[in-house]
Amino acid sequence: MRYSYMVIDFSTIADDLAANLDYIKACGYEGVELNLTPDCLVRLDEIEPLLAERGLVVPSFLTGAAYQEGLCLSVADAGRRAGAVERLCSYLPIARRFNAILVVGLLQGLAKDEPDVVVANERIAAGLRQVGLAAQEQGVKLVVEPINHLQVGFNNSVGEVRELIAAIGVSAFKPMVDTIHMNIEETSLIQPIRDCGSALGHVHLCESSGGILGSGRIDFKAALAALDAVDYGGFASVKVYRKAGFREAAQESLEYLQGLG
Repeated sequence: MRYSYMVIDFSTIADDLAANLDYIKACGYEGVELNLTPDCLVRLDEIEPLLAERGLVVPSFLTGAAYQEGLCLSVADAGRRAGAVERLCSYLPIARRFNAILVVGLLQGLAKDEPDVVVANERIAAGLRQVGLAAQEQGVKLVVEPINHLQVGFNNSVGEVRELIAAIGVSAFKPMVDTIHMNIEETSLIQPIRDCGSALGHVHLCESSGGILGSGRIDFKAALAALDAVDYGGFASVKVYRKAGFREAAQESLEYLQGLG
């Protein structure tokens, strides 16, 4: 399994970027998953050679920060929907440049953005179809992340995401899994991975508490075994967003995963 470390808040590594990338590499990671926030976007030209010098890659970019700017795929306001599509399309050259996947999650919107799930999914599918067709032309892959119902209004389970992707009807899109969201939305960590099979496009490994891996109740050994069983060959990004600092989270989480055998 190839592991990357997810940097949700760029400020956690920004002040001494070179040293912090050295640390990620020294821990044993092969990649860094980045969040396309404004402070990250303006430093991509600096980030790219620093990664190359260390033999690190960016397997994937998160796109949800654009929701904070009012962009949303499900909302009734056609201008905001078009803005979300345009923003995702603007990220395609970045993804191509880094040979990375784009992760679509929060941009689907919240229930308050569109209370009617059917209408919301029609809008989401229509918008992502446009993005997917543009992505195909540029050779870029995207995944839709099933995010739990407390954070996103639609397509919270892996099965719902697979149905959405079928409705989009563009091969650029694949499903992904995230263990913290599966812990909330699914009855099994294993079956959704099996259901995705060879179509599985990306993986987030996150503890039930959002803390250091191994500190909660997620059965990561079973999840990794399921990934091996479907011959998953992509990256698994370690996601820690609370209860630990960056360096502690990166080191201890990977040590835990490596200790599982």
